[in-house]
Amino acid sequence: MASRPPSLRSAARTLRGRLLRVPEQWVRIPGASRAVGSAARVLGVVRPTGWLLAVAGVVVLLAGVLLHWAELAIIGVAALVVLLLALPWLVGRTRVRVEVLLDPDRVTAGRSVIASLTVTNLAAARMRSLLLDLPIGASLQRYDLPGLAAGETHEETFTIRTQRRGVIAIGPATTRRGDPLGLASRDLRWTPVQEILVRPPMVPLEALGGGLLRDLEGVSTESVSQADLAFHALREYVPGDDLRHVHWRSSAKLGGTASGAGLLVRQYLDTRRSHATLVVDDDRAAWGSDEDFETAMEVTASVVVRALLDEFQTTVVCGDHAGEGQRALDTVCRAGFGSHGLVAAARAAARAASDTSLLFLLGGVGTTVEKFRRAASSFEPEVRRIAIRVEPGITSTVSAAGDLTILHLPSRDDLAALLRWSLT
Repeated sequence: MASRPPSLRSAARTLRGRLLRVPEQWVRIPGASRAVGSAARVLGVVRPTGWLLAVAGVVVLLAGVLLHWAELAIIGVAALVVLLLALPWLVGRTRVRVEVLLDPDRVTAGRSVIASLTVTNLAAARMRSLLLDLPIGASLQRYDLPGLAAGETHEETFTIRTQRRGVIAIGPATTRRGDPLGLASRDLRWTPVQEILVRPPMVPLEALGGGLLRDLEGVSTESVSQADLAFHALREYVPGDDLRHVHWRSSAKLGGTASGAGLLVRQYLDTRRSHATLVVDDDRAAWGSDEDFETAMEVTASVVVRALLDEFQTTVVCGDHAGEGQRALDTVCRAGFGSHGLVAAARAAARAASDTSLLFLLGGVGTTVEKFRRAASSFEPEVRRIAIRVEPGITSTVSAAGDLTILHLPSRDDLAALLRWSLT
């Protein structure tokens, strides 16, 4: 095939370049971006079925005209007319108040949530029937709302059943005004996305060793201090000691003098506030199966509940997810596999909870003792460290690696006995 003359090729390139620059020129026009956005919203009311009908109608109409086939042309015109007849269904203004109430919004797996959907007509005139879509997790609940008089309210009640730990997204509630064939519709969102936090099943545990009083006094460490709340022993007075810590009764028995000779002063141990920190390995390779990870989440939730009952400060870290206090259980609901690993998560936890007094590290069969020890090294030496390794099919045992106690846990039901033994 002979090539086009250079002049024609250059003219084609010039024309193509101008066409490509048209959107940029439109953007420079004042108000053009708003016009483009409005046009996009107008075109967006046509559903995929409507677009399919429009394209098919145009193609059939053109084929009928070109082939002089009257029947095809009539079919094409009929398709386009049907699409045009769908547009009047979009006319009208929707003024409603939509409320979605969840009771409760935090629940243990296996229990149900009672939800209610309330729609109130805020318009001065009667509202005609509408379709309302409410996503519930991966499913979609559709309601055919009846026509409501001004100020009238319609309520739907339904039950949401939970099966596994996780987060169930509810909403947004969307009303759809459109034709019966679904060719065009105008969708409006009325509610934000709400969440149901599903906690894993838990087992009751005995006290971890600290409650409100110990939280006030602290947990004693081995570090000697000149002034604290945990009394340790008496020692001889050294010049420079605070006279407020002199134990006068014991000094009198030894015949102490005003010059300080023979005086005895109190010696204390440093104390730490009761703070339980739990770090879970989010590396999928560390777990034999997804069920092992779920067992770790059940263990984590059980320890968190016990710590909160004991008035501990509580922190949970699993990959990108972290939470403190009452939000620690929410973290358990949201946690999943990631790429951080146990050591990186432990470092983040050490920065976030520098006053940790009791540390729990949770891993699976792929979490080595060396990884547990590296993770534990992120915390101060006086922190008590317990590693829990989920290993299905074994006999529950307790081992030690230096100052790290390792609980080999075959199932959630063995947790209470192993913790009782390790914390005594």
